[in-house]
Formats: sequence, C-alpha cells, structure tokens
Amino acid sequence: FERSIALMESGADNWEKKTYLPMYDYVHFYEGYEETDLPEDFFSSDYYIDRMKEYIAADRGKRRKPFFAYVSLQAQHYPLQAPQELIDKYARVYDVGWDEVRRRRYERQVELGVMPAGLKMQPIANAPPWNSLSAEERRMQAKKMAVYAAMLHNVDANLGRLMSYLKEIGEADNTMILFVTDNGADNNEQDKVFPDWYAANFDLSYERMGLRGSYVNYGPGWAGASSAPLHLFKASASEGGMRVPLIVSWPAGARRGVTTGAFAYVSDITPTLLELAGAKAPSGAYGGREVHPITGKSMVRLLRGKTDHVHGPDDAVAYELAGSAAVFRGEYKLMRNNPPFGDKKWRLYRITEDPTESNDLSEEQPQIRA
Repeated sequence: FERSIALMESGADNWEKKTYLPMYDYVHFYEGYEETDLPEDFFSSDYYIDRMKEYIAADRGKRRKPFFAYVSLQAQHYPLQAPQELIDKYARVYDVGWDEVRRRRYERQVELGVMPAGLKMQPIANAPPWNSLSAEERRMQAKKMAVYAAMLHNVDANLGRLMSYLKEIGEADNTMILFVTDNGADNNEQDKVFPDWYAANFDLSYERMGLRGSYVNYGPGWAGASSAPLHLFKASASEGGMRVPLIVSWPAGARRGVTTGAFAYVSDITPTLLELAGAKAPSGAYGGREVHPITGKSMVRLLRGKTDHVHGPDDAVAYELAGSAAVFRGEYKLMRNNPPFGDKKWRLYRITEDPTESNDLSEEQPQIRA
C-alpha cells in the first residue's frame, strides 16, 4: 500500500488506544512505517473512514488514476462499543430475546428471497432458551444486543459517508465497492474466561455498557440470532461460521438490484479486481521464492449478467482451520468440525437446499461423500 494506517494487534478498544485481551499489554497503530497516536475524539469506525477520505483526496490532488482502497474496520468485533445516542435508539428493541429475533429474521429472509422457505433451524449451540433466563439476565442480554446494533448502525452510517464522498468527487458510478465480513457470528465470551482481568480493566456495569471504558461481547445466544437461520459460529466449518453476505455496488458495470445464490469464495475477490484493473496475476518468482498461483476465479462475468455462476459443477473449493474443514463442489458440501463444535466426522449436505446443514446425506449418497 502507498498509504496505510493499521492496528497491529488482533483487535483493540474502539474508544482509546487500549488492549482488549489479557495476552498483551499494549496496542500499536502504524501510519506507514511510523508508530502513531490516536486523536482525543477517536472512535474506530469514524476514524478509519475519515482517514480513507483524506487519503483519496490527497492522491486526487496529484494524479487522476484509478485507486484501490481497503477498509478493514474493527467493528463488529468485540469489545462491542458505540455512541450513547445510538445505543438509546435500540434500547428496547431486543427485549423479545434471541429466539424470537432469530425466527423473525428468517421469516424476513424468506420474504426477500435470500433464503428458501421451510428450512429446519437447529437449536442455538450453548445458548439457553430466552424464557429460561431471569428478568435481570434478560435485561443485561437485551442491552448487549442493543450495543451491537448501535455499533453496526455506526458502520452503516460511515459507509454512507464514504459513498457520499465518492459521489461528491464524481467517482461513485465508476467505483466497485465490495462489502464482506471475515467470518460468521462469534460466540466468544472471553470475559468469562478471564473474569478478574476484565473486572480490573473495564467497567462491566449495565449503565456504562458500550461506552468508553466498558467491555461487551454478546455470546452464543445473539450470535445464533445474527447468523439465522444458519448453524454454529466463527471458527467452525459450518455455514454459521463461514457463510457471509457479499454485497457489490458498481453502477457503471454491474447489474443492479440483483440477488444471486451463486457460490463464490474469498479467493475469488483478487482475480475479480485484477481483471477490472487489466492486470495480470503475478507468476514466476519474487525475492527468490516461487509465486504461488491464484486459485480463485473472477466474478466479473457474473456481475455483468453474462453467466449465472463463478465456479463450474466440478470445481472443488476447500477450507481448513484448526482441523475443522469443508469441501464445496457443485450443490454439495462435505464438512467436519473438530471439538468444541463437532466430533471430527465427515458429513455431506446438499447445501443449495439445506443451508442449515440439518440432513446428512453420507449414507444416502456414499459415492459423492467418498
């Protein structure tokens, strides 16, 4: 990158230069090669969008060439934090609980044509029924999700600011924007693993939840609602851990108002951008090392409406993380989860019809499984 500002650790507080994990004591922000401090009025998503606008403006003053910009927000990672006025906006929205929110979200997805009707949703793993919680537990949990929603509202507003800026400078139509998250919903409850450390370093009270000095993450119940109707969470090979929306805006070149169920994988993004830039994929050697070939496929023809797929029916795409693994091919997904998510056994699903992974076809279709 010619310009960059980046947090070097795995995450951090969104209000200040502060670690969010007991594994390290300090966090580092670098602008280019130099360590930098944060402004007094820092809030992560606001700050990154402000800087990106500055970077684009600075380069426009020197040259009128195409640009590539990568915005990797700390949101929606924990700690969940947001401005008070946005938290207030969602103060009572989630009092109905994660079971009801999950049901409503799936119904809405069916209405929008995002998910097929009649799916069987598996129970949310490691989450009790909402109605089994005490009144005080429900009060605390509803506030956690209100903070999550407020933080996401802030992300949406900031993306709107960036897109409005592109309109102001006349680049909105000719700019492709790809919006994607890095994984499915996270069921982590780190504060329960290290309760003394979090109690000593953060305000965990209901009143300060989401504000400067606080720490919040929302646990498996709300994670299950967030990934509805899918099963399981980040770090699993199940759809709840892997399947995320890819939203593409490119008014000058792509179809508009189209929802597609075509399978695409994160490795397809780079070939897409290379094709649009008219650049060849690197090959040969660099720095004395072999350059590995890019395995993804360009999505440009799909975006332009010239095909209905990215990968052919015989193309296999494989994934593995800490032993949990998946292979996608055509309409099928072969999947295994290691503990704590599963038992290491391979299972087969017709993922186009069964995205909730409720019907294992291993015995019914052993050839495909093999």
